[in-house]
Amino acid sequence: MKPSDVSNALVSLVSIGQPLFLWGPPGIGKSDVVKAVAADQGLELKDIRAVLLDPVDLRGIPGISPDGTSRWYPPDFLPRRGKGILFLDELNAAPPLVQAGCYQLVLDRCLGEYRLPDGWSVVAAGNREEDRSVVHHMPSALANRFVHLDFTVDVDDWIAWALNAGIAPEIIGFIRFRPGLLHDFKPDRDDRAFPSPRSWEFVARLLSSEPDPVLLPDLVAGAVGKGASAEFTGFLDVWNRLPEAGDIIADPHGAEIPSNPAVLFALCEMMGHVMDEKNMESIMAYAARLPDEFSVLMMREAVRRNNALVQTQAFAQWAACCSDVLV
Repeated sequence: MKPSDVSNALVSLVSIGQPLFLWGPPGIGKSDVVKAVAADQGLELKDIRAVLLDPVDLRGIPGISPDGTSRWYPPDFLPRRGKGILFLDELNAAPPLVQAGCYQLVLDRCLGEYRLPDGWSVVAAGNREEDRSVVHHMPSALANRFVHLDFTVDVDDWIAWALNAGIAPEIIGFIRFRPGLLHDFKPDRDDRAFPSPRSWEFVARLLSSEPDPVLLPDLVAGAVGKGASAEFTGFLDVWNRLPEAGDIIADPHGAEIPSNPAVLFALCEMMGHVMDEKNMESIMAYAARLPDEFSVLMMREAVRRNNALVQTQAFAQWAACCSDVLV
């Protein structure tokens, strides 16, 4: 299930208090989706790393009540009031006794004398056993307490997120050109670094620091692996040799049209990034000279960044001219 569908499912299940477990390989953004849903719904998020707990940590410690009887005092990381999501991340990486301690909390919404407030829902996440991560087999008694969803990578969903998150346009352009490198995880390979949505975010942060160009290939390789780094740094070389956007806007009918597909992908990303209501007629005149699929790509990128462009006369004229491609 792609991230946008997982988000919609989360909203529905959280609204009825149904426990949910998200399964997926490392680095694809499971926890980020849970955090985003909590923020969008105005819910508090308690992120508990089950793998860091001992069995006794969940129930708390015993104490003496004023009436002389003993009682358990639950830990302060369990919510007492309000509304929110209790997120048990990496639950299946926790030792079996810790997982067993979650049985009552997940299904009965209580743990000894502690009771989860009515406005809170339980969501858990973890890697799959076939991912060769540090996981323990989830007992069937605990597994049966969840609705289980498989989380998968989707390029369009990631690009929509990346645009809002301010990810560098050259990274977005590269992923459009090589979508298979958004997530390339093979459990049978002993790779210390591999491409994933999480590691491409690392690369975006690296680029923002303006590192020494000599060091850049090794830094990118440290985040996404040597193969993806070689392709990306090659793409960056193409990106850095693109014509200036201002030159294209100034002379849309005379500016050069590249023939290399990699250059065209980079060019469309760059021009879609700078298009606005003031320069769109000039850029669209240039787009009209591109192969149809790249003209559509450029406009789709521009509209993703500024949806108001679809209300303009220039966009209507472009859509009429490209109607056979858009159908």
